[in-house]
Amino acid sequence: MAERERRLATPRGGVFVPRSQVMSADDVDRALVRIAHEIIEHNKGSDNLALIGLQTGGVQIALKLRDVISEIGDAEIPVGTLDVAFYRDDIQLRPVLPEAVTTIPFDLTNMAVVLVDDVLFTGRTVRAALQALSDFGRARSIQLAVLVDRGHRELPIRPDYVGKNLPTRLTEQVDANLEGVTIGDVIKGRP
Repeated sequence: MAERERRLATPRGGVFVPRSQVMSADDVDRALVRIAHEIIEHNKGSDNLALIGLQTGGVQIALKLRDVISEIGDAEIPVGTLDVAFYRDDIQLRPVLPEAVTTIPFDLTNMAVVLVDDVLFTGRTVRAALQALSDFGRARSIQLAVLVDRGHRELPIRPDYVGKNLPTRLTEQVDANLEGVTIGDVIKGRP
């Protein structure tokens, strides 16, 4: 869960209390290198490939993936950012967070687009992202890369590339970023 979401989603939000680190920064680096190789292999190179980081957790991961893919494939990969707050289907059930920046300065038509996020949970964010992407052209294909798949899907969405499968309890929270992956709980009512 990204810090922005925890901070702005009060009263449902709270303070993340880490319980255990399940991936270190080195583990995350290795996972992203593996994912980058898988993306290149699956797409038979990096031509007509674009990465779209989902705000806020997927943006830094997408930028890091771009760097790794560029090193491996010796090509410049365009990266965009996408905020899906107003495309969500659960907008009445949870607070709408202020818009983050959506920047996709290129046409997605005929591109292989890889959506990148930090944690895949219910699948509702990805569903919203698929809807939002249609405003930016008709991609040849849309794939999904996540650093952590924690299960508990509510929609039939499955990632193409996964850094770590991490079965969790429904009440647990996962904090994933380039510095590592931590599992813990959100304690409500704390400042």
